[in-house]
Amino acid sequence: MSDAQPLFQVENLHAGIEGREILRGVNLTINRGEIHALMGPNGSGKSTLAYVVAGHPNYEVLEGRVMFKGENVLEMNADERARLGMFLAFQYPTVIPGVSMANFLRLAVNSVHQAREGGKPLAPREFRRMMREKMAMLKMDESFASRYLNEGFSGGEKKRAEILQLALLEPDFAILDETDSGLDIDALRTVADGVNTVFTPHQAMLVITHYQRLLNYIKPHFVHVMLEGRVVESGGPELALTLEDKGYDWVKERYAEVVGS
Repeated sequence: MSDAQPLFQVENLHAGIEGREILRGVNLTINRGEIHALMGPNGSGKSTLAYVVAGHPNYEVLEGRVMFKGENVLEMNADERARLGMFLAFQYPTVIPGVSMANFLRLAVNSVHQAREGGKPLAPREFRRMMREKMAMLKMDESFASRYLNEGFSGGEKKRAEILQLALLEPDFAILDETDSGLDIDALRTVADGVNTVFTPHQAMLVITHYQRLLNYIKPHFVHVMLEGRVVESGGPELALTLEDKGYDWVKERYAEVVGS
């Protein structure tokens, strides 16, 4: 991939589920070092975009491309996209009883590590050292790693577990799908601090959220608004403040004028 080429680019993406089209021509470009926020009312297609990009098998792509590192990832399975350097933090992380956080993370890290570096997986001692370093960086107690994945976790603990995965996998591009959902203000600040700690200029991130409050802690370079399966408005961080003040009605009115013209 050349330096001039965007890291991540969605081109005229149409997709849906069970015969219903949800995305109706999404266009979006994200470069390394950039944090983009995607906002919009319920049902506008934000989470659908995240699932389609990540490779959820229930969604059907009707038209368009999703380019990542110069490759159309729509031709890849979800695990291939992850090994290439994509990551999705779920709004509702899955509970997996009987599987410890440490074992889950070790398998995930080794899968990505082998794809990037080739050769053998990380030795257990090397993985434990890496995991402890990341947990210390995120101010997480080491006992967290011995618990079953998300079982009995609070909302904040589930989201912190996602950020620990993000820290260990070190993806080039991460999507955070409503990471602030269900969090009180203290948990929100803790999770956001974790995201800011692990993010590097080599990476890029798409933060999907309804509310400005998350963006008080994770500062975006660009903000986009989604309506009816399309990105209809883009701007700088001030756009999120306008949405907080005016709501989505003014965007809907502008969009209706454009469609009707």
